[in-house]
Amino acid sequence: MPRSDPPRVTVALGGNALQRSGEKSAAKEQLERVRNTAKELVRIIKEGNKIVITHGNGPQVGDILTQNEVAKDLAAQMPLDVCGAESQGMIGYMLQQALEGELRHKGINMPVATVLTQVLVDRSDPAFRNPTKPIGPVYTYDQSRLLKKERGWMMVEDSGRGYRRVVPSPEPKAIVERGVIEKLFEEGVLVIAAGGGGVPVVRGKDGRLEGVEAVLDKDRTAALLAATLRTSVLLILTDVDRVYLNYNSPEPRPVRKIEVNRVEKYLREGQFASGSMGPKIESACSFLKSGGTRAVIASLEKAEEALAGRAGTIITN
Repeated sequence: MPRSDPPRVTVALGGNALQRSGEKSAAKEQLERVRNTAKELVRIIKEGNKIVITHGNGPQVGDILTQNEVAKDLAAQMPLDVCGAESQGMIGYMLQQALEGELRHKGINMPVATVLTQVLVDRSDPAFRNPTKPIGPVYTYDQSRLLKKERGWMMVEDSGRGYRRVVPSPEPKAIVERGVIEKLFEEGVLVIAAGGGGVPVVRGKDGRLEGVEAVLDKDRTAALLAATLRTSVLLILTDVDRVYLNYNSPEPRPVRKIEVNRVEKYLREGQFASGSMGPKIESACSFLKSGGTRAVIASLEKAEEALAGRAGTIITN
């Protein structure tokens, strides 16, 4: 019998694969965490899956922005798109090193490469008129007023902690480095791409690309990457074991398998918070409607079992 092609899987790692939000992890601790992440990913590869990896960058880019602010009198501050690119390079380096080591340890000869990825957005996206994504340090009320006046930042009160800058989160439209990523993926390279949702860029009238002060949702970009590479599965790995209905109630209901139309109904009813599970559900549905076969949401520790259908939440058409 002819040998079938291996299942193609886009793996979307949360930013906590390296560093949990709020932690002040040094490089040593982050490398240790990402080595554990690499072990889980290589288990998936050993099961015969062909994967491409994307990841979040929330804690890391937050640290970079804080460093920018603390050192503002000593070094030039970098714009948000450059900070996003910095985080892609840092996380890509750590993942590459950890994955290469784990693959070698398991006797798997597979090259690993990070593609620093730009993602096109639309200048007319409504998100640019309504910034909602909090980023960077927390400021006092007086500091926030000064920043709004001096830098033109939009500032909002954040959960009683103080004030933070908010930026747009437009819809990702196309992956600029699509051709490079596709070629590497098809040639058997373990590709890390579109980290942190990718660096948001627009194309000017002269055709040149230009970075914009915005943040892309990593799961929405993961769905775009999965559709671009025509993977059959989108595996979203997060810090909960599966999707739950009535999540913050005394009796949350686990969702093990569900069809896309039904999960969209729950989404419209407000079952999934916009700042946490909501974008993951939206991205899973978008991926399935673009031709995907299966979306899986699970914890990192249950990744292998979730792909085999024994853990997590499976969403199908």
